[in-house]
Amino acid sequence: MPEPKIPDPREPSPGEALLELSGVEQTFHTKRGDVPAVAGVDLTVRAGKVLCLVGESGCGKTTTARAAAGLTKPTAGTIRFRGADIAGLDRAGRQTFREAVQYIHQDPYASLNPVRTVYSTVTAGLRRHGRAADRADARRRAAELLERVDLTPAESYLDKYPHQLSGGQRQRVAIARALAMDSQVLIADESTSMLDVSIRVSLLNTLGRLRDELDVGFLFITHDLAVAKYFAWDGDIAVMYLGRIVEQGPTPRIINDPQHPYTKALISAVCEPDPRLARAKKAVTLRSSEIPSLTDLPSGCTFHPRCPLAEADTCETAAPPLAVLDGDSRRLACHVVARDHEQAGVG
Repeated sequence: MPEPKIPDPREPSPGEALLELSGVEQTFHTKRGDVPAVAGVDLTVRAGKVLCLVGESGCGKTTTARAAAGLTKPTAGTIRFRGADIAGLDRAGRQTFREAVQYIHQDPYASLNPVRTVYSTVTAGLRRHGRAADRADARRRAAELLERVDLTPAESYLDKYPHQLSGGQRQRVAIARALAMDSQVLIADESTSMLDVSIRVSLLNTLGRLRDELDVGFLFITHDLAVAKYFAWDGDIAVMYLGRIVEQGPTPRIINDPQHPYTKALISAVCEPDPRLARAKKAVTLRSSEIPSLTDLPSGCTFHPRCPLAEADTCETAAPPLAVLDGDSRRLACHVVARDHEQAGVG
């Protein structure tokens, strides 16, 4: 049996594939039956790039993120970090993975230990793994991390407790903690959803600067396509519905020219502040507002009970594959749209 591979120790190059999910599935066994929360997801997070995973609540975004971070073991599929299957890593490789891939939780009020100071929170990893020579060195590095996430002057925050900080300040502390281990991938799970809009934009700007300065790759989880558009304009968006990716591609293409009916519905639900654009915006009417239960999924395409384009002879009988559309970088899972594109190309 070959020895487990330790992830590549060299610095990642811009655009390099850091975290790859291939055919990842996650099924939970409950008294009410099996719950297929994630069903065959393929995603790639690259250095210095943002991949936004968007969809309604309960579609499997957080479950996917937790599997990607190694917090849960997927039922099936492979997760690779810099080419190495994390399921086969030895102790040293596992430690490298845990340090390089960091998770930023949604709730800044619950993700920080209330009895630890900011200094203690940010330097916990540094002290645990011997990355700080002494307390003075740890304090200096903590101050540098706070300044990097725009908590200045740092000395005024180091000895505070979480209850003495605002929600935005707590989330910046959580980001500083994630950066302390020289992370290469940040998995941000709705990390701005509990913040006021003005603070949200400021935090997204900070994350964008960190992405550019440190070449950090982001798996950014959000239900808000407006946030995805703002933060991932130079990256990709993957749209998830009931555990499956239904459309994926470069953000400008997904936002300006959505192809899947579900993506169109999500974009039409985004508020438009300009009254003229709001009047011109075409609303998408779904056949049903009810989301099917994961314990009783519809046959064929799981979106067909709500889809305005659904056709009984195809959509209700076979699940559409996530296929490349017209040789483009976009991938789409829709029988009807794929057929129409193929026919238009032939014509």
